[in-house]
Order: sequence, then C-alpha cells, then structure tokens
Amino acid sequence: MNHPVLLGFAAITIAYLLLDLGILHKKPRALSFREALWQSVLIILIAVSFGGFILYEKGTEAAIEYYSAYTMEYALSLDNVFVIMLILRYFSIPPSYHHRVLFWGVLGAVVMRGIFIFAGVLLVRSYHFVLYIFGAFLVYAGIRALFDRDQGPADLSQNWLLRFLTRRLRFTTEMRGGRFVLRIAGKKYFTPLMLALVLVEFTDLLFAVDSIPAAFAITQDEEVLFSSNIFAVMGLRSLFFLLSVGVRRFWAIELGISLILIGIGLKMFQDLIGLVIPTWYSLAFILGVLTLSMVISVLYPKR
Repeated sequence: MNHPVLLGFAAITIAYLLLDLGILHKKPRALSFREALWQSVLIILIAVSFGGFILYEKGTEAAIEYYSAYTMEYALSLDNVFVIMLILRYFSIPPSYHHRVLFWGVLGAVVMRGIFIFAGVLLVRSYHFVLYIFGAFLVYAGIRALFDRDQGPADLSQNWLLRFLTRRLRFTTEMRGGRFVLRIAGKKYFTPLMLALVLVEFTDLLFAVDSIPAAFAITQDEEVLFSSNIFAVMGLRSLFFLLSVGVRRFWAIELGISLILIGIGLKMFQDLIGLVIPTWYSLAFILGVLTLSMVISVLYPKR
C-alpha cells in the first residue's frame, strides 16, 4: 500500500471539507448558479490534480485507471443528483438548508463507500470469480436502465423506509434553523431534514451497488478506487446546485450511462476469452460515450 497516496488524499479531503463547512457555508443560505459553477470547477480541478499526484507516485497505468474510474463515477452520480432533488422537494426543504443535508449526506457516503470498497477488494483478492458476478450484474443493470428510461419518478410516499420511520419515530414539520432533531415539551422529535438525510444516504447506498462494481472493472487498487470514488461523491453537492437551477438539457446522458455500464461489465470477462484490453481504452470509451451523449442532447433537444 502506497502511504503517500493515502496521506495526500486524506489531507486534501479534510482541507476541502473544512473550507466548505467552515468558510463557504458557515450560515444556511441558498447557493447561486455562479457559486455552484466555480465550486464544481474547483472540486474537478482538485480531482484532476490528484490524478497527477497518482501519476508521480504510482505510474501511468494507475493514473489512467484513476481518471477512468473518476469520470465514470462522476457520470453515474448524475442520476443520483436528480433523485436527491426529488427527495428535497418532497419534504419541502428550503433551498437555504439544501447544503446542510447534502454535506452530511456526503460524509455518510464517504464512510459507506469506503467500507464497500475495502471489503470488495478483500473479496476479489480471495475469490477472483466475484469479478464475473460484478460484470454480469453491470450488464443486467445497463440493459434494465435502457428499458426504464421513460418511467416517471418514484412515489416517495410509498417508500418502505420512509413509511417505517414515520410509524416508529416522532416527527415534526418544524425545522428551526436547519436542525435535524428538536426537543419539544421535553420529548425528542426528528425534523423533515432528518428524513431527507436518511433517504439521501439510502439512495447513495443503492447507487453504490451499481457504481462500485463498475469501478472494479477498471481497477482493483484500493487507493485508486477509494480516491476516485470519493472525489466524485464530493462533487455531488455543487453538481446538485448547478443542475437544480436549470432544465435537464442533456437527456441522452442517461442512455450513455446505460451503454457505459454494459461496456464496462463486458470488459470484466476479457480474461475468460484471452483478450487483454488496455486501460486507456476504458477511459476513451467512457469519455467518447459521454461526449456523444451531450452532442446528441444539444442537436436533438427535448422539451
């Protein structure tokens, strides 16, 4: 294990989160499009620069794996963003509190994905055939996504987790400065922000089931897996604010993501047929499909 990579990643992540919570968002407020734009650019530049650090520490192959995994994870997080929008709107969370929910949601996602990744690495190293299971699952997920693209948004009122929580715990519609828990008449009540946070965490858990196996198709290096995955998750918040102020113009990206899942899933079976696909092919494939999806969206816009 390359300790400089882990130490560098930890230092950058902690510094960014402290800057985010302690300076940029010290008080609850809605984020403007301009702020969301430059914060998105900032976290992308940090992620890209860290790839240069991996190139220096671990070589060209590891750097290409990092950029491939990061690009794919960032693309896969787009659907996650729109589900988070649905959750926040369902609970009528004011825009000034959106960042608070998303910030703690990202911290929870970092912990969960870290556990998933390191457990997955141990599993793959002990039982190589698990990669084929991951591959088959990704192909299935990609094909399923192709046929489910035209379905409407889920009805959150029927969500089993939400119904379970509202039956077992005390809740209030008050928010009082964006707090997750309130004490009313000596009793503890959970606010809509807590419900939204729990569903955001649960949503990321579901998306991780797709995205983490896809990253394993590119690399089994735990440092590359973890850093690329977490940098993509950290970019979710600013990406959310960027997309929430506009319309969903790049409709074809959903189609592109489905194709990426199928292609990456099939790549996991390469050693079964004696085929060796260079790592940079994966990066070129992911970037190519995403670029083509955006071009199609612009040329053939949907109302």
